[in-house]
Amino acid sequence: MNNTNRFKFLILLILTTIFISPLQTQELSVRRLSLEEAVQLAMKNNPDLKTARLEVERSDARVLEAWGNAFPSISISSGFTHVLKKPVFFLPDFSDLESGRIVPIRIGSDFALDASLNAQQILFNGAVIVGVGAAKVYSKLSRDLLSAKELETVTKARKAYYTALLVHEVAMMMQSSLRNAEENLKNVLLLRKQGIVSEYDELRASVQVENLKPSVIQSENNYELALDALRNAIGVDREENFIISDSLVFEPLDDSLIAHAEEHVIDANPNLTAVKRQIELNNAAVWAERSNYLPTIAAFGQYRYQAAKNEFKFSTNDLISSSQIGLSVSLNIFQGLQTRARVEQAQVEQLKSEEQKISLERTLKTGVHSIIGNLRQARKRVEAQEKTIETAQRGYKIVTTRYLANAATQLEVNDAELALTQAKVNRIQAIYDYLVASADLDQLAGRLPSYAVEANDNKY
Repeated sequence: MNNTNRFKFLILLILTTIFISPLQTQELSVRRLSLEEAVQLAMKNNPDLKTARLEVERSDARVLEAWGNAFPSISISSGFTHVLKKPVFFLPDFSDLESGRIVPIRIGSDFALDASLNAQQILFNGAVIVGVGAAKVYSKLSRDLLSAKELETVTKARKAYYTALLVHEVAMMMQSSLRNAEENLKNVLLLRKQGIVSEYDELRASVQVENLKPSVIQSENNYELALDALRNAIGVDREENFIISDSLVFEPLDDSLIAHAEEHVIDANPNLTAVKRQIELNNAAVWAERSNYLPTIAAFGQYRYQAAKNEFKFSTNDLISSSQIGLSVSLNIFQGLQTRARVEQAQVEQLKSEEQKISLERTLKTGVHSIIGNLRQARKRVEAQEKTIETAQRGYKIVTTRYLANAATQLEVNDAELALTQAKVNRIQAIYDYLVASADLDQLAGRLPSYAVEANDNKY
């Protein structure tokens, strides 16, 4: 190879590297996203879920705070006083009592030191006792709300992924239909040249191709919109480039789960459990308000050092200690009927939460019945469409063969193609409906997929 050829080869190699490398980088940047990965991203990125986890931490701190009211309180206080002008104490003039003259006498010292250690322990207080229990209930309530938010996040991610799969399947079918129509047009043109088919058949085949092209473009656009909705559901930027790697697969639920679905929902639905916790909290609030009728008993103690001098010179010998212990009892006799009004308000809130529980149970039962109906209907449609697709495929093959043998019309070919496409769409739509209903049932029953449980690193 001479120098000129070598130079040309080097230039070609550089240009190839320049133009091919960005394409390889772009291809590598497109990630394959499975359903499991989508759900895990949603649980990681959802801001409402992060807020719910923080609320759990706050509720745990409130439990410690409630226990703190039951523990003894110990404090140290100290002070230094410099009297600029001593206070006056008025006394009669004992040297001349008959005159009735009053003599002002200044008392106190110019400098004073004071330090004390104070301790107090609540021995009985109804609000403190109830508050500890209420804080524990609130901590459990925050966990129930976290579970509800996790289920909601996972369900939204699953539905968005299923929707993207459905739209993708439709887009692929439309492309397949277009390819079939284009192949059919080629056959028609070939037969037309041979004088076997009429001009009308050619026109119908050509129109069939042109009618499918807008549908293919629309299906591709719908797929991009579905991917945007999926990005929003899993909390990633629109610039995140990925392709979905799973497919719509019919996975029937265990019949026992469907048979006992209502029981599972009533027992495990986190929203219903949260309402039950709220009833407990409202009951605790009633008792907390009633505790205002009860006395508060506390033990206290104090150890104190004091010193006072007219000059700023203190030593340990100047300090005088004192100490005391005792009990204090306080009882509200009358507060303008405020306690009674607060008790009544707390009782009303309790009744409201009980009504909410009844209403939610009724709503959940109705939702379960609707979902079970959707599951059973979708399953029947899936099973029926499997046979329909086989029949439509066989019919399309037969009519295509007959057309090539000049024993069928172009209209029959178009009808067979349409019937096959419709059967495929009906099947994937039925699978999609079944998977969406399964996700809804899991949310109501408080069930997380195993991969979602493993992805949840924050255990509360």
